[in-house]
Amino acid sequence: MSILTAIFGSGNKREVAKIQPVVEKINELEKSFEKLSDIELKAKTDELKQKLTDGVSEEEILPMAFATVREAAKREIGQRHFDVQLIGGVVLNQGKIAEMRTGEGKTLVATLPLYLNALYGKGAHLVTVNDYLAKFQGEWMGRIYDRLGLKTGVIQNQGISFIFDRGWIKNSEENGELADQEDGKKAGAVVDENLKPCTRKQAYAADITYGTNNEYGFDYLRDNMAQSPEQIAQGELFYAIVDEVDSILIDEARTPLIISAPAEESADLYAKFAGIVPRLKKEVHFEVDEKMRAATLTDAGISELEKIMGIDNIYQPETIAMVHHLEEALKAHALFKKNKDYIVKDGEVIIVDEFTGRMMPGRRYSEGLHQAIEAKEGVQINRESDTLATISFQNFFRLYKKLGGMTGTAATEAEEFSKIYELEVVEIPTHKDMIRSDLQDQIYKTEDAKFDAIVKKIKELNDKNQPVLVGTISIAKSEKLSKLLNRVGIKHQILNAKHHEKEAKIITQAGRSSQVTVATNMAGRGVDIILGGNPPIKEDAEIVKKAGGLYVLGTERHESRRIDNQLRGRAGRQGDSGASQFFISMEDELMRIFGGQKLQNLMGRLGLPDDQPIEHSLISKSIESAQRRVEGHNFDIRKHLVEYDDVMNKQREVLYRRRRKILMLDPTKDDSLHGEILAKLAEAEAQDFKARTAKVPIPNLFELERRIFLSIIDQFWIEHLNTMDQLRDSIGLRGYGQVDPLIVYKEESLTLFEGLLRSIDES
Repeated sequence: MSILTAIFGSGNKREVAKIQPVVEKINELEKSFEKLSDIELKAKTDELKQKLTDGVSEEEILPMAFATVREAAKREIGQRHFDVQLIGGVVLNQGKIAEMRTGEGKTLVATLPLYLNALYGKGAHLVTVNDYLAKFQGEWMGRIYDRLGLKTGVIQNQGISFIFDRGWIKNSEENGELADQEDGKKAGAVVDENLKPCTRKQAYAADITYGTNNEYGFDYLRDNMAQSPEQIAQGELFYAIVDEVDSILIDEARTPLIISAPAEESADLYAKFAGIVPRLKKEVHFEVDEKMRAATLTDAGISELEKIMGIDNIYQPETIAMVHHLEEALKAHALFKKNKDYIVKDGEVIIVDEFTGRMMPGRRYSEGLHQAIEAKEGVQINRESDTLATISFQNFFRLYKKLGGMTGTAATEAEEFSKIYELEVVEIPTHKDMIRSDLQDQIYKTEDAKFDAIVKKIKELNDKNQPVLVGTISIAKSEKLSKLLNRVGIKHQILNAKHHEKEAKIITQAGRSSQVTVATNMAGRGVDIILGGNPPIKEDAEIVKKAGGLYVLGTERHESRRIDNQLRGRAGRQGDSGASQFFISMEDELMRIFGGQKLQNLMGRLGLPDDQPIEHSLISKSIESAQRRVEGHNFDIRKHLVEYDDVMNKQREVLYRRRRKILMLDPTKDDSLHGEILAKLAEAEAQDFKARTAKVPIPNLFELERRIFLSIIDQFWIEHLNTMDQLRDSIGLRGYGQVDPLIVYKEESLTLFEGLLRSIDES
């Protein structure tokens, strides 16, 4: 054991030991809580809320809150939180990651801190990996919260949302049916029982909301594009628990959330104004200030433009966005000269550095000027889509005031959780001892020999009624194995993380005797595999236990140890018997990259036949060493992404705060925006503005000003996002010349952002 592991391990034990007295307090309350009537138990919610309002500390009410949830769970779904689950709940409430082995009941653990944090009335969010799990967990756990007087919301993609409403089932309003509450519903099946369709706003207004990382993130971005306060759905980001936290905050964190829209209309506008502007006359229709690099329309120019376009007033809300395109077209026409400021090469506008005279490929002018020049020169206007809003998962989840996470495998990425999210990982002891056998890797010379051995092993296990879960790293490999199994007549299910709801139902049956399930590593994650199936058939469960429990067979090692551990963890839940083993070939990707050829040559020299495996701990250790190097490399990539996105994030926060302040103004009462505007005008302009608007009713004027202001902010922000993307793409070229690209990016992005704020104010 390394020194670091020793320190981490002992520190972890201390963390768990510190929580033990809290667990004892919760247990002491159990007997008295069992005596409460359902009404008295439900009343505990209001009692606890009042205590928080009166200033009683969260630490003090935690035992009572957890005891309340435990009793409700016992009565409602027949499940009692074990002591280790209470420990997990405390860790989550502290804003840490609880590493809990597969099958330890993470779904139930989350109810404890979600209930406690929901008592503040600011919303508590459970974040999971797919819509199926959000809906299933929201309905199943929603019954516990409902018993305690709390509302549960569920958000799905395509704007679908539900609110937990006991007794409501699909079409119940038409046919008067009621759900049979006595019969209860088994875990693993999801229907629309108890889930009533509602608005997004209602789902978020619930005390506790279940949904996916994508939907929470996209709703945040949509809220910050809202045109009226009524369109804001999400509200405060107060507390969240991220289920499968390693999958969401690490595996999916490489790709930011982006809301984009086709930009054909913008391209058309640039082209349109590129044709109109040359018809305007200098000094008559526009004035040029060479020193300030500015071109301004005169009153005559505005009138001429409105005449050409056949509109009465270009500054009305419906056409205000055109003004920006017009101004950029005018600058492109009057100020930027071909072969001086830029050149056209191979159908592309390339900026020429004004100081060195060198071409700057990859760089683009900001605020739509580059598009205006492209339109002027008649080349392709390079923007297939506009980024309307974007945020990385790292920065979205750091917006929550308190964040916790759950997973079966986090310890290998503890450093990343700490450095990027300031989240500490605490390993929670298992309820029952782990007795799974993790067998030595079987290593073959060729991939074909490996697959032949896998098929042979599956047949051997199948003949003795042992269920097998086969993990593959790609859809292609799972389909290849499926063909081989069909060839020898082995019945099997194939899952590849395409249809979450269907696959989750299949994987609940992967523990049945003689069942063979071939799955990509992520398929059905978050769903328990119970020996004998789900619900378990007693006789079948006995057959499986006698055969040795679930056998997990990995068809190759993943580049991350954590993904391998996730696969192993599907077996041996809750003290069940089980085994795991990886079959590897020298032609596997990981082996090819990290010294597989040397080992292959060694096998050749030893004269080993293709179908004879090597089984040696040194080889397994060298594979783990390779995995560590890959993990370190991937961490550096994600850290690099975060460093760049942090720059963008500061700008996003400033602009969204400013936008939200304007959005929330009450046009019937608040004149602060009107006074913003007047303060920025010269005295004569201000008097003229007052005279022109004197007859407009005040609320109408304020609403109009607000809409125009939001329109201008959004237009410029979209242009800025695209400019920042282009800056990011081109900044890597600065790596030579002993310049840190990140420093250059920070400096140039600050200049661009200051320019953006100025442009918004001027417009």
